[in-house]
Amino acid sequence: MSRILDQRILLLAISFLTTLQSIKVLSEWKKCGDRECETAMSRVQATTDHLGPDCRYLNFKTGEEIMVYSKLSRKNENLWTGSKGKDFGYFPKDAVKVEEVFIAEEVEVLTKETDFLCLHGDKYAFE
Repeated sequence: MSRILDQRILLLAISFLTTLQSIKVLSEWKKCGDRECETAMSRVQATTDHLGPDCRYLNFKTGEEIMVYSKLSRKNENLWTGSKGKDFGYFPKDAVKVEEVFIAEEVEVLTKETDFLCLHGDKYAFE
């Protein structure tokens, strides 16, 4: 009985750590094309394959096009946010080259906790 209880406690701890990782704030600030971060800032092309460390990241292959909607700033300036088809997530700015700029003047806004949750389809995943 004690062993089963130990296993359940271990599974609960792992689940808790996974949840903490999935809502980890990557930066307190981001730059966008508008205050709501709804306008695409630019179109970029992947210069390398990218496989993110968790579900918050956008995965892509060399040559794929990505629409950029925000860029983390201050604490973590190397991550941008964008979409490829229905997929949306963070990716390193060094993995892409800018093809077309839509918005030259960026607005810096505070991030929200929901910026760092995993998005699956039309709903957030609270692992």
